Amino acid sequence: MRLLSVGPPGQERPAALDDQDVLRDLSAAVPRIDGDLLGDPVRLRLIQDLIASGRLPVVTDGIRIGPPVARPGKVVGVGLNYQDHAEEAGVAIPDEPVVFLKPSTSIVGPYDAIELPPGSTTTDYEVELGVVLGRRLSRCTDPQQALAAVGGYLNADDVSERARIAAGPTWAKGKCADTFTPIGPWLVTVDAVEDPQNLSLELWVDGESRQRGTTSQMARSVGELLAFLSTLMTLEPGDLVLTGTPGGVAALRPEPRPFLRDGQVVEAEVTGLGRQRTRVMAVEEAEVAV
Repeated sequence: MRLLSVGPPGQERPAALDDQDVLRDLSAAVPRIDGDLLGDPVRLRLIQDLIASGRLPVVTDGIRIGPPVARPGKVVGVGLNYQDHAEEAGVAIPDEPVVFLKPSTSIVGPYDAIELPPGSTTTDYEVELGVVLGRRLSRCTDPQQALAAVGGYLNADDVSERARIAAGPTWAKGKCADTFTPIGPWLVTVDAVEDPQNLSLELWVDGESRQRGTTSQMARSVGELLAFLSTLMTLEPGDLVLTGTPGGVAALRPEPRPFLRDGQVVEAEVTGLGRQRTRVMAVEEAEVAV
């Protein structure tokens, strides 16, 4: 299934794309797309039958597409998990995954704007496979068992402000800004992804291909990452894990490095998970909401 949310920010309602790519309203069947739903196979089958029936109302054209899953309790990022990305950075794959946290307030929809922090000149893009938990996972040592806790997959852009990351002491300062995690356009349930290690990823800026890779290049698989993370923290239904990015980020390209600028358009796509299209927008200090 391809599950979405539609409506103004903070007022999104659940929806789904049927086999004819018609967008259907799911709000009469479920209140939201979240971890509890993704971990309930009985409810998912009922929803799948409803979508196939063609009886659900059609969503009005032109409505905003929001983040496909309700705001997660936490967003967990993983760095340097693709061989080509590590090579372009001139480092070896770390002995254990590099882990950082992003706030859920960084999440926006797949066509919402990416807002540059005031004064930023080093904001970067990172297309990634996002994994949403459908079951609680804690202290798991078996990657296959960990993979069984997945509730769905989505397309994500882990936007980063490189100067803030370089300033240290943690990566969080460069990852936490509002709008720095566009996700969607839809989430697919696990039955739609035969092998999460066989998905292509690509990202464009103003139509120029900047990143291209495949999840087969991951140093550690989705199951291995989830198992490792579960030894550090309990992963709960609805939590989002960002699994790393392939090579081609702006920070590691030759000078002048093509960091994001006001007015540019970023498109990111993962096989079967749809394509985002986000416009970059500069924000002045006076425009920041209080």
